[in-house]
Amino acid sequence: MSTPGLSAGCTIRLVLASGSPRRNQLLALLGIPFVIRVGSVVENLVEGESPQEQVSRLSLLKANSIASQHGDELILAADTLVCLDGDILGKPKSQSHAVEMLKRLRGRSHDVYTGLALLQPRHGRIWRQSVRTLVWMRDYSDAEIVAYVDSGDPMDKAGAYAIQHPRLSPVERIEGCYTNVMGLPLCHVHCMLRQAECTLDQPPVNACNHFNRRVCAVADQVLSENCWQ
Repeated sequence: MSTPGLSAGCTIRLVLASGSPRRNQLLALLGIPFVIRVGSVVENLVEGESPQEQVSRLSLLKANSIASQHGDELILAADTLVCLDGDILGKPKSQSHAVEMLKRLRGRSHDVYTGLALLQPRHGRIWRQSVRTLVWMRDYSDAEIVAYVDSGDPMDKAGAYAIQHPRLSPVERIEGCYTNVMGLPLCHVHCMLRQAECTLDQPPVNACNHFNRRVCAVADQVLSENCWQ
């Protein structure tokens, strides 16, 4: 899978340890061929664990879950969660749970965290990072919540929403990376891959802006702070 027009490649094969269509689409914007392999991970909560610690732990677990089959390859995994008032909001367990989450989030701000793990098992190489975005939700109506939940879209998403959903359009504004809220902060991934053995001649800013139909306000800052190699 690749995006035409970008000069990019890895000396070793890249494996995305995620079945998420959104992460698949986003990673393709980097222009690097990759394959998808999904392992089995129990996404359990650990008492006393911070959101950053949880996403970091779970992303590494996801990468390790397929490590034995891809020892010579480069494995990328991610885990995303929503945090409101100190409570971690994962994927909804039912439609009523999704409605409850969306009502709690309505008209308020919350944090979205994504943990990234890049792993080359054979050589014991690991790169890890957690990314935070502050999100303000708009004051959508009860009727909009019901219609959205009935569509089935929120059921596989942390916090029971997709920032990019065209009908609900739940988010009023953000502070931080937009694709982090989608589940894969692209500029951070770009920088992590550069630290490994991947050649990425162009940062993903233009492709990301085109894909999301918006102009990123933080890409330059993220790239300058993280692409140190």
